[in-house]
Amino acid sequence: MALKYKRILLKLSGESLMGNRSFGIDSDVLEKFSEEVLKIIKLKAEIGIVIGGGNIYRGLSASKQGIDRVTGDQMGMLATVINSLALQNALEKRGIYTRVQSAIKMDEISEPFILRKALRHLEKKRVVIFSSGTGSPYFTTDTAAALRAIEIKADVIIKGTRVDGVYDCDPEKNKKAKMFKNLSYQKVLEKDLRVMDLTAITLCQENKLPIKVFNMNVKDNLRKLVSGENIGTLIN
Repeated sequence: MALKYKRILLKLSGESLMGNRSFGIDSDVLEKFSEEVLKIIKLKAEIGIVIGGGNIYRGLSASKQGIDRVTGDQMGMLATVINSLALQNALEKRGIYTRVQSAIKMDEISEPFILRKALRHLEKKRVVIFSSGTGSPYFTTDTAAALRAIEIKADVIIKGTRVDGVYDCDPEKNKKAKMFKNLSYQKVLEKDLRVMDLTAITLCQENKLPIKVFNMNVKDNLRKLVSGENIGTLIN
């Protein structure tokens, strides 16, 4: 089967790992996600993954607890490492070769982020999980995903969510919400659709990197998307 997108950057939120829990990691979700990734590995796709840490700790909420923003963001970066290791473990149980690369040096549990090594892993069809965000405070994992996608020359950023695409309002609160099949970067910014943060959208716009937003929880959706089926919302 021919692939429309050969090299992808899959962006997952930390919250997506919670399943029906209020926090933490649901092993059933990890199993489901690893199964979907395996399907596109079999199609010879090259996959980088960026995962958030909001299921464990969110830096933006740290100030409400009296924690300095920089410290809070650093704690959030460490949360992404926990999620990355959990996802790596689930993928490797399925025989998928993976590498976790961290923007913060922690040699005992991950490789440092080195672009040339990341590219070599991708060429060898290893899944590369980029953890620790950008390694700097004040930047979200959305921005980290856009940055890494541009660096590895991904064909697309694929943002997995729990709804079918981008809507004009929250479809989980409003049944009349309208889904967009296609959007421009500018429309996303003008309508304040909050697909990704302003920095991430601007990076993608400047580098002409398309974004696909889709429902990661629907079986086979990821495989269909990379194969070119009209799944989710395309932003370009």
